Amino acid sequence: MKIQQALISLSDKRGALEFARGLAAQGVRLLSTGGTAGLLRDAGLGVTEIGEYTGFPEMLDGRVKTLHPRVHAGILARRDRLEHMRTIENHGISPIDLICVNLYPFAATVARPGVTLEEAIENIDIGGPAMLRSAAKNYAGVAVVTDPGDYPALLGEMQGNGGALSLSTRFALARKAFTHTARYDGMIANWLTGLAEGAEARPNEAVPAPSIFPNRLQLAFDRVEVLRYGENSHQRAAFYRDANPVAGGIAAHVQMQGKALSYNNIADADAALECVKTFDAPACVIIKHANPCGVAIDASLLGAYEKAFKTDSISAFGGIIAFNGTVGLDVVEAMSARKHFVEVLIAPDFTDEARRALVAKPNLRVLMVSPMSRKLNGLEFKRVTGGLLAQMPDGFCASDGDLRVVTRTQPTRRQIEDLLFAERVGRFVKSNAIVFCGDGMTLGIGAGQSSRVDSTRIAVMKARNAGLPLSGSCVASDAFFPFRDGVDVLAEAGASAIIQPGGSMRDEEVIAAADEHGLAMVFTGIRHFRH
Repeated sequence: MKIQQALISLSDKRGALEFARGLAAQGVRLLSTGGTAGLLRDAGLGVTEIGEYTGFPEMLDGRVKTLHPRVHAGILARRDRLEHMRTIENHGISPIDLICVNLYPFAATVARPGVTLEEAIENIDIGGPAMLRSAAKNYAGVAVVTDPGDYPALLGEMQGNGGALSLSTRFALARKAFTHTARYDGMIANWLTGLAEGAEARPNEAVPAPSIFPNRLQLAFDRVEVLRYGENSHQRAAFYRDANPVAGGIAAHVQMQGKALSYNNIADADAALECVKTFDAPACVIIKHANPCGVAIDASLLGAYEKAFKTDSISAFGGIIAFNGTVGLDVVEAMSARKHFVEVLIAPDFTDEARRALVAKPNLRVLMVSPMSRKLNGLEFKRVTGGLLAQMPDGFCASDGDLRVVTRTQPTRRQIEDLLFAERVGRFVKSNAIVFCGDGMTLGIGAGQSSRVDSTRIAVMKARNAGLPLSGSCVASDAFFPFRDGVDVLAEAGASAIIQPGGSMRDEEVIAAADEHGLAMVFTGIRHFRH
């Protein structure tokens, strides 16, 4: 289908002039509105302003411009129906073969501090979505363009195809347009339904920030790929990326080599990445089945890896490893020397020497995530049957000022550092979680038990299996100890200090147990359940 007449109406005018020049160079007649028409005219392009084309001026402060039969009939007329074409011809309407439209900047408007409801409402586009939907519906005869990034390719196709765009291109553009309008409407709906009751009565006052939990939640995700299968081989699965993904997350990874990622690879890689990003010192995190099995910090990434691997070398086999700095050849050689089989290796960058060495491991999935931003998702979601749970992410990392010493024994500076390290790791361990650590490394991790005492015993067993001494160790618990028995087991294992949120009705009993054993104990007031 050859493009002979195009309507261009843009809020985002990036690349608009170049696109319009490319169309004009191929003999396409240009229609346009307001500011876009002025831009094209000032550049010396021949353009017909939409009011001149319809015979009606823009009116109602610009609310009505393109909502006219002369526009929509020219878009919606089916080119394969003789009666449609005769009808528009009888009314002096020429077909419009290409619509290039983007919409009023509602998101940018409502993001401004002090925005009023009236300002927000006036930045809800009406004519733009109507044209996009009309053109997308009639993709068999009309091309609809919403993305400035598509301009060069479309001009190139037209130049190589006698001014025409193929049916497959027009259909792809239509799907993109319907997605664009759906997300635009969803964004507006989320914002409006998040407003407090009574906002409509004060349209000219600054709108308080809408609730992050709107009454009607609209979500938008883009499919990255269909996966071989889900958690198990009989489950179908796919990976979707947020329409506006957080920088530095697993969705922003670049795969440098290796097999395709699986469902479980992506889930575990996300856990490893989010954990390692919380540390400032060189850090290594090893994840197995969604739980850390070794975490450490050190003066170098190699040192961190050596310490993390010691925690549980058996579980580390087939695990996911994440680093928070540039991985060098020394780390790759250390992994090779141990014959450490790794499913996924993640880092913000790799030296040239490391990259060359990794090529010898063609099945190893190597991901680069740079920069490793500590930004979190706005909301986290979990599907339940017939519904969806939504919550703010757990971004709390305790610092010195968050600690309240509740025992007679005061923790030393070294113990405080290890307690804060253990608490940070505990955020990423499935509940109930117990983490033993010392000298910036995990010594034993107990995860996923219905009893906190059982998690404690598992952590002790893991440390002993690895030959790691627990004497003088520090321990983090993701939630309070409901009884003193957990503290008794920790003391028996050799712990010297404990960090926990507190808040149990038996806190005094638990504190008394710590005092009996001569342990230091600090409360943070913040729980870290992870299900």
